[in-house]
Amino acid sequence: MRTDLFDFELPEDRIALTPASPRDAARLLAVRPQTGTLDDHVVRDLPQLLAPGDVLVVNDTRVIRAALTGERVRGEARSKVSFNLHKRVDESRWRAFARPAKRLKVGDQIHFGHDGRVCLLGTLGATVTEMREGGEVELRFNLHSAYLDEAIEAVGDLPLPPYIAAKRTPDDTDAESYQTMFAAREGAVAAPTAGLHFTPALMAALEARGVARHTVTLHVGAGTFLPVKADDTADHRMHAEWGEITPETAAALNAARANGGRIVAIGTTAMRVLESAATADGRIQAFSGETDIFITPGYRFKAVDVLLTNFHLPRSTLFMLVSAFSGLDLIQRAYAHAIASGYRFYSYGDACLLFPDTTSR
Repeated sequence: MRTDLFDFELPEDRIALTPASPRDAARLLAVRPQTGTLDDHVVRDLPQLLAPGDVLVVNDTRVIRAALTGERVRGEARSKVSFNLHKRVDESRWRAFARPAKRLKVGDQIHFGHDGRVCLLGTLGATVTEMREGGEVELRFNLHSAYLDEAIEAVGDLPLPPYIAAKRTPDDTDAESYQTMFAAREGAVAAPTAGLHFTPALMAALEARGVARHTVTLHVGAGTFLPVKADDTADHRMHAEWGEITPETAAALNAARANGGRIVAIGTTAMRVLESAATADGRIQAFSGETDIFITPGYRFKAVDVLLTNFHLPRSTLFMLVSAFSGLDLIQRAYAHAIASGYRFYSYGDACLLFPDTTSR
């Protein structure tokens, strides 16, 4: 499909720079393809919009401090370079987006912690081992495994999305605001932002409504922020992300569906791992590994019945995904309504509750 079909104009003041407080006070737009209706709510209304027997599926990934500032050392020359880690290659190597990447070449030495923050294990360093397209590089660190994880935590910063970081300086509140209440397994370099709307009070209300909860894991990569630059979606290459669904969770979700409950994915990350694990007849299997699933209109959804998600960037793979789920025409109308009604967009923004277009089933 043509990529420009998924473009739209978003006023700058619609980009949320801070989250709603409390989290479940964010606005929620219910989008119903069967009736073509758009209904305005708030997130804390979610229990009334779901039914007893429905099952929430949340992503329990935890964002690591993947934004690193390093000093490139080349002989006597020194230069500052910023890195956003996005994919672990092995115990000592990461792929990262560098800025400015033009300052780097293979073999360069990078020293981290020169701003006064040091890891307890000593100096963290890396060697540039590969230069890739689009400002991507591969770094081989001088530490490995848990020692490297500890060092990154010590010298790194939380990787706020570029549309937030470019407009304000990250502060201490982001360390909590940019993690969901479900965060448990470290590995993401971006938050599964639909989960940011949940509070203990909201979860208690959902439980009282008879809505169950299960967790899956998808370690979100920085590729989630990248627009599709190809003119045709068929020419876009997705970044792979690691995910897991345990046998126990798969069995519980299949049982809920067999009893008439709906699978409600909390975020596109939960949806992607569920759809990656589903068989053609809709049965969810245990899953552990990487997925680069790319969902565009025409895809037939097998595992997910309802999707709660934030408002996404134009020309992004996530905007394509929601268009596939609820229909491109209705999603375009929903986004136009959200813009006109003052909804807040992107990671710290408001949410929408999407029901499926019958042609997507």
